[in-house]
Amino acid sequence: MRILLDECLDWRLCRTLKGHRCISVGAMGWSGLTNGNLLRQAEREFDVFLTCDRNLIFQQNLAKFDLAIIVLEAQSTRLLDTLPLMAQVRAKLKTMKPRDIVRIRPEA
Repeated sequence: MRILLDECLDWRLCRTLKGHRCISVGAMGWSGLTNGNLLRQAEREFDVFLTCDRNLIFQQNLAKFDLAIIVLEAQSTRLLDTLPLMAQVRAKLKTMKPRDIVRIRPEA
């Protein structure tokens, strides 16, 4: 899958997604785009948008974008907090389709 990592996340998360094409918003040169514009750009080139922006679900009509969304609900955006969620991300990627919205939380 082609995965776009939101600028709020550490680009090093891409290293955990071997077998997928993963790149950050910053590496694409899209830093600073508003969420709507970013999602419009992303749906043209990517299958999945990975973010930690919990408000995205409420701020955008995500059903209109031909893109799956994964929201990491970690304690913070630090690599220390997001890295443990990546096993769940890899598992979800196997079944994700466009317009799917998945929220991933730390396992209890």
